[in-house]
Amino acid sequence: MSSLTRKPAVETPRFWIGVAAQDKVELAIAGAYVQLNRGRAGPLERMRAGDGFAWYSPRVASPRGMPLQAFTALGRVRDGGNYHVDTVDGLGAFRPGIEYLQAQPAPIRPLLDQLSFIRSKLHPGAAFRFGFLRVPANDFASIAAATGRTVTGEFGMPS
Repeated sequence: MSSLTRKPAVETPRFWIGVAAQDKVELAIAGAYVQLNRGRAGPLERMRAGDGFAWYSPRVASPRGMPLQAFTALGRVRDGGNYHVDTVDGLGAFRPGIEYLQAQPAPIRPLLDQLSFIRSKLHPGAAFRFGFLRVPANDFASIAAATGRTVTGEFGMPS
């Protein structure tokens, strides 16, 4: 079979974590979107339909709310790419659509030994310092399980 007649390979989903206080995550869930890094498009352009997405919330409220340190939402990127919205500050923001799933908050501390992307178990917050990161499927599966979900079926991963 030549490369011209070969069917394109099915892309496996990738898995992402965004960082925001729980009050901001609740707004994103209500609006079925993701907004990162003050609405910049750059990080979002790496996400594609079918990818898994989790929110990590270091605090309950922004900017100086009570500490939370938990994964607070889980979803799947929808088709349609990024769209632009006007914001109160006049700068605008880019957002992809997300299908959020029912999920319970999952504190990070019990997951530390399972998560390979967290290099410093003493300072787990360092892994989230840029506000957006790609994580391995097995790490996302651990997060999903802790929130009461699975990656099998829901995110196109084999069992």
